[in-house]
Amino acid sequence: MRELNKLPTLAQLAVVEPISTVTASDLEHPREPLGRFNRQGKPFYRLRAGDHRFYFDVTADTLHVKYILHKNSLEDFLLRNRLPVSEQQLVEQDSKFWKYLESLTK
Repeated sequence: MRELNKLPTLAQLAVVEPISTVTASDLEHPREPLGRFNRQGKPFYRLRAGDHRFYFDVTADTLHVKYILHKNSLEDFLLRNRLPVSEQQLVEQDSKFWKYLESLTK
């Protein structure tokens, strides 16, 4: 939600609109911009909406959005690549990570 709250209200509505139109048929046969993968043996979905990504699962007929991430964020990269890092670890190491990347360009 932190990513969504950074946007102006009208932009938030534009980002949220694609997830509000996902149907059961879409979930059964996902195609771009919707994708399905398994996480801990359960189906997990990713929906691209402009510069943001929704990561969610489905219980009964309810979508449970777990993450809303900017497409170019470290968090999105880690989630897509299944790297075992918690959000707390990301916060703690964020500045160290960027300093490391900057050091590579010198």
